[in-house]
Amino acid sequence: MEAAAEARAAAGLTRRLRPRPAREGVLDLAGNDYLGMSRHPVVVRAAADAAAHWGAGATGSRLVSGSTSLHAQLEEELADFYGTEAALVFSSGYAANIAMVASLGGAGTVLACDRYNHASLIDATRLAKAAGGHVRLFGHRDTEEAAARLSEATLPHRLVISDTVFSVDGDIADVAGLARVCRAHGAALLIDDAHGLGVIGEAGNGSLRSAGLANAGDVVTSVTLSKALGAQGGAILGPRRVIDHMVQTARTFIFDTGLAPAAVGGALAALRLLRAEPERAQRVRAIARHLSASLNAAGLRASTPDAAVVSVLASSPDAAVTWAQRCCTAGVRVGCFRPPSVPDGRARLRLTARADLTDADVERALEIVVEHS
Repeated sequence: MEAAAEARAAAGLTRRLRPRPAREGVLDLAGNDYLGMSRHPVVVRAAADAAAHWGAGATGSRLVSGSTSLHAQLEEELADFYGTEAALVFSSGYAANIAMVASLGGAGTVLACDRYNHASLIDATRLAKAAGGHVRLFGHRDTEEAAARLSEATLPHRLVISDTVFSVDGDIADVAGLARVCRAHGAALLIDDAHGLGVIGEAGNGSLRSAGLANAGDVVTSVTLSKALGAQGGAILGPRRVIDHMVQTARTFIFDTGLAPAAVGGALAALRLLRAEPERAQRVRAIARHLSASLNAAGLRASTPDAAVVSVLASSPDAAVTWAQRCCTAGVRVGCFRPPSVPDGRARLRLTARADLTDADVERALEIVVEHS
């Protein structure tokens, strides 16, 4: 451990916990609260009311005592919002991804995966590999290479696994194209729409509806409740037979304590707010595009966002850390992504747009990020 710690320090890759106060006067462009729901008074009150009514915790796994009528209501409304037959709520998006891949992969299955998939999907495919599955990587957002990996497959079952919005640069997969590839090769499509829920689509209905796949029988998706909905937890959405299968086989569902009622209540209130105010999704995308265009105009190298995430390349890991620290001192918190969190090995700042930012907030953030670059 000491040798590994020394190597990380020498490479400028040591991570540190930095607890923040509840109120600090810093403009936050580091978190994933895309729609400004985490502190919305309606959402906060719903979370508090749920805790007061149901208790601080779920008290057990979902199959024992951890399922409440509130969980069932959230699952029903999530499925309706996404246009799927059913949904199943988990304690985190990470747990949902582990369940989705590990329960559908395994012996006799080829899993074709985008090289830039989130760590939770990577860990899930490792579990599937340990159970006898064969993992095959394809180039980032490369549907042709995905098709090639499937055409090489000799095992009877085939899956394609991809994020929709990739969390580092905010670019988006060709979900409709991947679905066509899957259907041409007898595969199912598993997608992680963690950064798409509440952001992608005119009403924030996510990547399935946007790609015309909402009620597809061969597509399963996972989401988180901790980003656009500002709460905590995750869910899997898809055909009812798949959801029923998860209840019987998903270890991160069967053996994990259910999501706390406060998080369920908060997520449900946020979902209802999103349905009532779909312009939030349009606002967050517009802010992300403005951030990107302005940073590039200032001579920085910013990604072109498809959702709410914008990344700005730094010259080195140390430079990224220093840049982020200077921004925070000046009043704007931004994310700092360094290897191994970035698959291409290039350090960058990560800015997340929020629908509740004012125009003045956005211009202040731009000024500070550019000034301290």
